[in-house]
Amino acid sequence: MADRPPRFFTNNKRGENAELKADLNSEFRDKRKETVKKVIANMTIGKDVSALFADVVKNMQTEDLELKKLVYLYLINYAKSQPELVILAVNTFVKDSDDHNPLIRALAIRTMGCLRVERIVDYLLEPLKKGLKDEDPYVRKTAALCVAKLFDLNPGIAIDNGLIAILQDMLSDRNPMVIANAVAALTEISEASVQKDIFQITDMLLQKLLAALNECTEWGQICILNSLGGYRPRDAREAGDIVERVIPRLQHVNASVVLSAVKVLMIYLNYQFSDELEKTIVRKLAPPLVTLISSEPEIQYVALRNINLILQKRPDVLTEETRVFFTKFNDPPYVKLEKLEVIIKLCAESNVDQVLSELKEYANEVDVDFVRKSVRAIGRCAIKIPAASDKCVHALLDLLKTGVAYIVQEAIVVMKDVFRKYPTKYEGIIPSLCQNLDALDEPDARASLIWIIGEYADRIENAGELLDHFLESFKDESPKVQLQLITATVKLFLKRPGSAQDLVQSVLQNATQANDNPDIRDRAYVYWRLLSSNPQAAKAIVLAEKPPIDVDTMTVSESLLDELIINISSLASVYHKSPALLGGTSFVDMTLYRTDLDGDEQDPETRRSVYQEAAKAMGSGPIIENLLDLDFGTPAAAPAGVGSSASGGGVVGGGASGIDDLLSMDMDSTMPMGMGGGSGASAFGGLGGLGAGAAAAGITSYAFPKVPLLLAATAQGLDMSGTYVRRHGAVHLDLTVANKAAGPMSDFAIQFNVNTFGLAPAAPLVVPLLQPGSTADVSLPLTTAGPAQRTDPLNLVQIAVKNNYGVFYFQTLVPLHVLLLETPAAAGASGPAFGAVWGDAGAPTAAFALAGFPVTDLLTKLGRNGLHVVQQSTPTASLVSSTLFPRCSWQVYAKTVSDIPIAVEMAMAAGGGGGVNVTAKSRSPEVLALLQVSLDGLLR
Repeated sequence: MADRPPRFFTNNKRGENAELKADLNSEFRDKRKETVKKVIANMTIGKDVSALFADVVKNMQTEDLELKKLVYLYLINYAKSQPELVILAVNTFVKDSDDHNPLIRALAIRTMGCLRVERIVDYLLEPLKKGLKDEDPYVRKTAALCVAKLFDLNPGIAIDNGLIAILQDMLSDRNPMVIANAVAALTEISEASVQKDIFQITDMLLQKLLAALNECTEWGQICILNSLGGYRPRDAREAGDIVERVIPRLQHVNASVVLSAVKVLMIYLNYQFSDELEKTIVRKLAPPLVTLISSEPEIQYVALRNINLILQKRPDVLTEETRVFFTKFNDPPYVKLEKLEVIIKLCAESNVDQVLSELKEYANEVDVDFVRKSVRAIGRCAIKIPAASDKCVHALLDLLKTGVAYIVQEAIVVMKDVFRKYPTKYEGIIPSLCQNLDALDEPDARASLIWIIGEYADRIENAGELLDHFLESFKDESPKVQLQLITATVKLFLKRPGSAQDLVQSVLQNATQANDNPDIRDRAYVYWRLLSSNPQAAKAIVLAEKPPIDVDTMTVSESLLDELIINISSLASVYHKSPALLGGTSFVDMTLYRTDLDGDEQDPETRRSVYQEAAKAMGSGPIIENLLDLDFGTPAAAPAGVGSSASGGGVVGGGASGIDDLLSMDMDSTMPMGMGGGSGASAFGGLGGLGAGAAAAGITSYAFPKVPLLLAATAQGLDMSGTYVRRHGAVHLDLTVANKAAGPMSDFAIQFNVNTFGLAPAAPLVVPLLQPGSTADVSLPLTTAGPAQRTDPLNLVQIAVKNNYGVFYFQTLVPLHVLLLETPAAAGASGPAFGAVWGDAGAPTAAFALAGFPVTDLLTKLGRNGLHVVQQSTPTASLVSSTLFPRCSWQVYAKTVSDIPIAVEMAMAAGGGGGVNVTAKSRSPEVLALLQVSLDGLLR
């Protein structure tokens, strides 16, 4: 018998999917059920079992409810990847929607709504209409939520087939859970729809909602409470009736229900209730909030973050509950830190002894960060409550005696603030602080002690020796310590001239000759010039009386606080960030105070009066327009005093100081020939006209590549990308608009929310009629004279776009260079202007390197983008041939449309390669980070 050849490429082993496929087609129901469970298990851990789609779908027609649920779960997961095969399951869905079992009917409708496949929308309509009118309330409440899902998938079909009207009729249903689900569905639809009358609470509906509040499940209660939070009562009496029906929800076992009820009560407290009712509401708020602190750590943290906001709005809510927030040994660190913050807010003269005793105990904990915050809290108590300052200072002195390094250092940092608050009250403890000189190794602690020595140099006999101890390691100290050493030494010299002359000369020489940090070097030069030219002026400046400090218990601004109170129990209230920054859509929810107005036919002045009434009712300062209530018909008017100003009162920063005179920085006199617009040639090309900038109005600035702003998947088929550019003397938003929906798009409009630089549309958004699949490029001119209000980050702009499909929201970041004044004359670019910013010792500094681009057209790029060169230094030919390649440098000045000046020093990278080293100064630190991004883009 001949030998068989070896079989290297054969495999008798069956794959796992093949085995599952065979078992799914087994004749035994139990085996098929177990196999479907295995398929679901594989799907859960991320294995691809989509190849089994047809075999799994065969098992839908079964009486086994558990197996049916498993198959439906599989379908929901793979429907998007297998839309053609989903049609195979439609007949079973339709059949199940007529089943005698209400659970199966509801399951079929719920699953069809979750499939998110346009192909089955037509098949879903009839079962959904039947489900909305089903005799069983469980089916009706399930169908109500399915309408919201269908509207998100295809709004036109939901409206044309009357599903919204049916849903509105369901608000009068006899079952409370059906009402709650109808409210949830209509609320979601209303937020996504351009129509504002989809969900409106009438007097009759209000009574039904209040009645259903006592009978529906906890999640239904949350939906109803949220809708009540957005309702504007006719008067204080109606508001009082609502409050009385909401107060019992404070005793609910579910924390989310409790916080939703708290939100409603906090909103309604803006109404002018009687003193008795207001005190009752405030008194009722305390127990449920205290109860939440006994929950799991995660719930505690959410509750504490919300309590932090509530105490900023209503400090009297928990005045008697301070002990509840004392930490426990097993509290997680994040809970302890939040409790500590609440304790500081509740600390008052009546309970300061109790709080102080607790804080001293915290100082003995093992968590270093918590101990530091506890020591800092003692100092904050001393500053907040003058009557208890003695007790707090003695507590800090006791902590100093422990000798624990991090406690001692934090105590000294805190004592610096205490001295700022009470300048002449605690001078006797300075020797105790100085005894810990050798124990300090952290920059903050060393800088604080140096500040204390300099501030009280005339009362400390050995102040010179103490400062000399720090000066021995001056070159190794951090910049913060070096700056304090320079100032403290100058203070000592001004207070005791005879004993500190050598000391001040030594420190100024070290700072100016052996230091590369421009802040330290510049401060030393300023002091040197002051001391040498006018000692009396130096004394008046350096030893000027300092304003006392005060503890700030407000962790957010008042306008943001109003917004967060409206969003209690949401992610925004936990992060203490605007919902707009977390994927939301609004600044302040003006729907709380919306009146019945006629949309497009409404007078703009009437709408503004509504805004003013809302702002007044909420107790806020300036009106913050809400992107949900934008008036697309009229451009926003700029209030007086907002926008650009020639006098220098910008959003950030201020006018120039006279520090250039102190430094004798007459830069105009040192400018070389040809810088005023001459045509002198240069080795770097284009250096002859440094002062010209972007003088011509036709200059176009650099534009970053367009980025996606709206995606078709989330904006009902509207796809939009864009970028900012300065063109013809104005800022433009260049947009590419694409229609990926099934129908045409028209009636486009755009509106900007208030922003730092007052950006607003200067003309309507003109987009031609977009047929399905078509694209249009449009350029929207912008003005910088709109309403201005500082945002975080500084260049954030929130925008709403409307078309016939609805209103869509997005946010953009504006590049800094398009916000710069484009001509030297407009920016006031000059040597003295540069020197005023560069010589400001308190102005923040940023240093960075930009590489990978040629410097031959650097000045052209700078000038076209609002960065104006006021001085250059160019090496001679003999120096260029030397062994050390010299570096050309440029001094650049710019100013934003909101009057923020920027001074930039640029130098060629060492070795003559491509790239520059940049050092920038501005009175606004946020601008420096934006400058680096713009330079990195426009220079490459």
